[in-house]
Amino acid sequence: MENDNKTLKILAFAGSLRKDSYNKALLKAAKALAPNNMEVEIFDLSKIPLFNQDEEQHMPESVKEFKEKIKHADGVLIATPEYNRSIPGVLKNAIDWASRPYMDNSFDDKPVAVFGATGGSLVGTSAAQISLRPVLSFLNMHPLERPLLFIGGASEKIENGDVVDEELRDLIQSMMVSFEAWILRLRK
Repeated sequence: MENDNKTLKILAFAGSLRKDSYNKALLKAAKALAPNNMEVEIFDLSKIPLFNQDEEQHMPESVKEFKEKIKHADGVLIATPEYNRSIPGVLKNAIDWASRPYMDNSFDDKPVAVFGATGGSLVGTSAAQISLRPVLSFLNMHPLERPLLFIGGASEKIENGDVVDEELRDLIQSMMVSFEAWILRLRK
C-alpha cells in the first residue's frame, strides 16, 4: 500500500475555452482550497486539436503531453459548462484523444471529480454532468459521488475570474476534501 501522506497530484481541466470561463474560475478556486497534500495542475484544453483517428499513431505533442499528465496524476478534476443540455465538444474531444489509441486509455482506473457552473438556471450543469457519467464509466474511471456541485447563477458568485461567494467556496473546499478521501480509499 502506498503512503497516504504522499502529495496527491491532480490534473484539472475545464470544458470551456472562454477566457473568463466560470468553470476555469472553479478550477482556480479548487486549486486554492485543496487540502495541503494536494497539488492541482490546471491544463488548458485549447492546445488540443480536433480528434482525428488517422493521427492516433502520430499524436500531436499537446495530446502526448495531456495523456502523460493524466497517467501520472492520482486523480482528475473536471469543471464543465453545459452546452445544449450536454457536455461541450471541447471536453469530449479531449477525452477522446486521451482515451486513444485502443488499449492506451490514459484515464483507466483514475478517480475523478466533476463539477460545473453556468450563469443560467438553478440546475447548474446537471445535464452535462449526467451526460458525462456514461463516458467516465466506459473509460473505467471512478467518479466521486458526493458532494455533487451543480452551480447555477454563477455570474453572482464569480467575479473577475474569482469565486467570491463564501458558501460556494465552502462547497468547493468540501468537495476537494471528499475527493482526497476518495482517492485514498481507492488506493487501499
